[in-house]
Amino acid sequence: MKVYLTDMEGKEHELEATEEWTLMEIIREGGIPILAQCGGSCACATCHVYVDPAWKAKLPEPGEEEIGMLDGTFDVTPDSRLACQIVFTKDLDGLKVKLAAGSI
Repeated sequence: MKVYLTDMEGKEHELEATEEWTLMEIIREGGIPILAQCGGSCACATCHVYVDPAWKAKLPEPGEEEIGMLDGTFDVTPDSRLACQIVFTKDLDGLKVKLAAGSI
């Protein structure tokens, strides 16, 4: 299973994805720098990513806690999500995301 991540320089990385891991964990395991200062507890927004619009409908809706964290960060778009709140499933094989500026 794969995740395709575009970094801040515009380079796309193909990452091996593990089911039931968060997207944040997959990014870290793939060797891509991501701040993720709170370690995945949804207490910051330093794992902010933009989900490719074609994949948005395949993800569960963000919870109130995630929405609250995104409200306090910069450059939020309708495609913004926190990578720590996206749990990878086989249905997300091929997911495309881009790192947001505050995540590195």
